[in-house]
Amino acid sequence: MYAVIKTGGKQYRVQEGDLLRIEKLNAEVGKKVTFDNVLMLGEGADLKVGTDVAKAMVSAVVTDAGRDKKVVVFKKRRRKNYRLTQGHRQDYTQVQITEVAATGGATGKAATKKAAAKPKAEAKAAPKKAAAKPKAEAKAAPKKAAAKPKAEAKAAPKKAAAKPKKAAAKVKKAGEE
Repeated sequence: MYAVIKTGGKQYRVQEGDLLRIEKLNAEVGKKVTFDNVLMLGEGADLKVGTDVAKAMVSAVVTDAGRDKKVVVFKKRRRKNYRLTQGHRQDYTQVQITEVAATGGATGKAATKKAAAKPKAEAKAAPKKAAAKPKAEAKAAPKKAAAKPKAEAKAAPKKAAAKPKKAAAKVKKAGEE
């Protein structure tokens, strides 16, 4: 059985026993790591994707960590006497796949307990947020109501002040004729 996992922005097709070089992980050599972002799982006609593999996990052991070969970056602009040479060495982690489990496997039990604890924490946080919203709405409503009369009061004098100016302009026109 094989799985397609996503780590470090890339996707890898893995089986038990595979040796894989991936982007750097924060794990020491000899430590066990699990990949829970499984995109596809199965073999032949028995493929599972999407929500069918939501609980699938892939376990691996870190065998090596280091830096890859140097890549030379050379830039040049012709006829401008511009040459720039740079080097880059990418960090990597080498892992050996130990287990591909459809339901979390032996390592998935701890992850399942953690996942069960998260909804409880979210349920506790949800009532607090719900209680906070009515207070915020109650505070916001008086401000809006208070803001409207001020706006109307400010708008009224401007209109009243504008009318006498027009009348004065009409008087001047009548006097000019």
